Amino acid sequence: MDYSFPRYLLSKQTVDDRALNKDVVNALRVRLKPEPVSVIEVGAGIGTMLKRLVEWNILCSGEYVLVDEQDENIGYARKWIPQWATESGLSVERIERDQLRICDPTRDIRIRFECADVFNFIQRNETPAKVLIAHAFLDLLPMPESLNGLLSLTNGLAWLTINFDGMSTLQPVLDRELDETIERLYHTSMDARSTGGDSLTGRRLFEHLRSVNAEVLAAGASDWVVYPNNGAYPADEKYFLQYILHFFESALQECNELDAGTLGRWLMKRQEQIECGELVYIAHQIDFLVKANVGG
Repeated sequence: MDYSFPRYLLSKQTVDDRALNKDVVNALRVRLKPEPVSVIEVGAGIGTMLKRLVEWNILCSGEYVLVDEQDENIGYARKWIPQWATESGLSVERIERDQLRICDPTRDIRIRFECADVFNFIQRNETPAKVLIAHAFLDLLPMPESLNGLLSLTNGLAWLTINFDGMSTLQPVLDRELDETIERLYHTSMDARSTGGDSLTGRRLFEHLRSVNAEVLAAGASDWVVYPNNGAYPADEKYFLQYILHFFESALQECNELDAGTLGRWLMKRQEQIECGELVYIAHQIDFLVKANVGG
């Protein structure tokens, strides 16, 4: 099967739409004034969060900077955002290769693409934004040492979403003992990444944020819950599930505690459950809205 990370990011839009904690979203909404808002999003992928904020009428005017280190993601975003905006009735003006303007009578947003490692971007960024967004990203970074740098990108709010918190499960059960072993080893692999990361980032962020003098304004669960309806998955969520299995395979294929044949058979059975419209996937995560540098 051909695995495309940009398509995975597209496929999880509807999953994230359901998952994002609505109380935290509303807390963000009420704190943003009607005037233009500057936003920096790190680990921005292909721009689906920008699309979401525009469609949810949370961001109507201002500047949006998308930062992502993967050329593939930024390249895709350069093409996909204008396409989405045009299909949504927005005018699109290409200012430069890495700058766009999208607008209509009620919205006017300037967009800038930054293909950069987040820590390199932090070092050269001169102007903090009103809002920092890190979506499904903090659990990939070393914590808490990354927080001071990240929060330097905002002089106000940080919306930190889909932070994994140590629970993922696939149903129906195949072999309870094997299922639990695979899930445990998958989570352990998150803690062993050379680039950092933590399978319990969600719950630990409360303490990490307190340690850098940041105030939690709102927090709540943002669980992924993907399930079939009458044997079919909505939108492109079948592909989302297939990519989740790809994550399992990539993380565990060289695991010394798991026989390769056993893993292969388990993955094949899970793939069959997807094809039959039977597989249910649940992952526990936590969202935060934070006021940065309290008292600073």
